[in-house]
Amino acid sequence: MKVSILRANPAGNITLFVLDPVEKAARAELAGRLMEIEELHGEQVGFLCQPEQGCVGRMEMAGGEFCGNATRAFGMLMAKEHGGLKQVQVEVSGCDHPVTVDVDLEAGTARSEMPLPLWVKEVQAGGVTGKLVHLGGIAHLVVEHVEPSQAFFDQVEPVFQDISGLDAYGVIFLEPETGKMTPLVKVPAANTLVWEGSCGSGSLACAVAQSEGLPEGEFARDYVQPAGVVRAAVVRTKGAVTAAYIGGPVILDPVIQVDR
Repeated sequence: MKVSILRANPAGNITLFVLDPVEKAARAELAGRLMEIEELHGEQVGFLCQPEQGCVGRMEMAGGEFCGNATRAFGMLMAKEHGGLKQVQVEVSGCDHPVTVDVDLEAGTARSEMPLPLWVKEVQAGGVTGKLVHLGGIAHLVVEHVEPSQAFFDQVEPVFQDISGLDAYGVIFLEPETGKMTPLVKVPAANTLVWEGSCGSGSLACAVAQSEGLPEGEFARDYVQPAGVVRAAVVRTKGAVTAAYIGGPVILDPVIQVDR
């Protein structure tokens, strides 16, 4: 049995969209098999579903998490399929409301609104001070001047255990002077721990962490990641984050058929 797949490349965070209906109970296993196909280089898998809130489309990640880069790519896909729209509203897992995606098909870019941080905490973990940014279904620990390693991730992973309702979490290794960041993200339901080519929510977490202390206005920065660049922006009003976005290039490959 074959299944239709579209490979999307949002700033290097390779996302495989399954276009055919797949029951939830079978998604994790199928996602695992798709990510093992070496020539696809997939880092994560999303499944197209029937919309539930009247939007142009709905996409659910294999682990039920919210993913900003996948949302940007899905928004571009829906914009193309609906005649080249410049803005779409889509439904995505891990978010309880429609998400607006602005698309520039000519430039090959898409910008998605992002969930606002629930809170930010300074924590001591792994012998360093980091900022733990809770974005709802996903949380990230942003650490500066730490050499990226799974050993460090394993050491600090307990900081996430007391946060209820997480679908995914990651450690973001940031060099604050250059904006270089390296994301390592875990999705327990999908049984994956991935060095991502780029990470949208991780980019936002960095922008949130770096903009602390800014009372008013917009903080925006390009975060240079192993496989691409993501621009993250937050708007603060009286110190609180009142709007958040990520944007950057997206490439959509032709649809292919693979064995299910």
